[in-house]
Amino acid sequence: MTGETSWTFLTNHSHVLICLSQDSEVRLRDVALKVGITERAVQRIVAELEEGGVVTRHREGRRNRYEIHPEIKLRHEIEAHRSVAEIIALGEKSEK
Repeated sequence: MTGETSWTFLTNHSHVLICLSQDSEVRLRDVALKVGITERAVQRIVAELEEGGVVTRHREGRRNRYEIHPEIKLRHEIEAHRSVAEIIALGEKSEK
């Protein structure tokens, strides 16, 4: 992170969701390193995203694959007119 502040505009839930959307077979250990939180915290967030219908986990051998449901609306009334797809779009790399 650049600058002197430690806060960000997006939550850890958003960061984890973006990581899962970038690599559907990513290890949660790698997500934790990228987001800067513990692996246990990532596991809790993924479980909450599953409970909310945002993510479906598919077991494939010893690995998991994560399916994102981009049509799901955001939960807070301020952004309820927006969808998960718009959060995912924030993590897409530009072609510039």
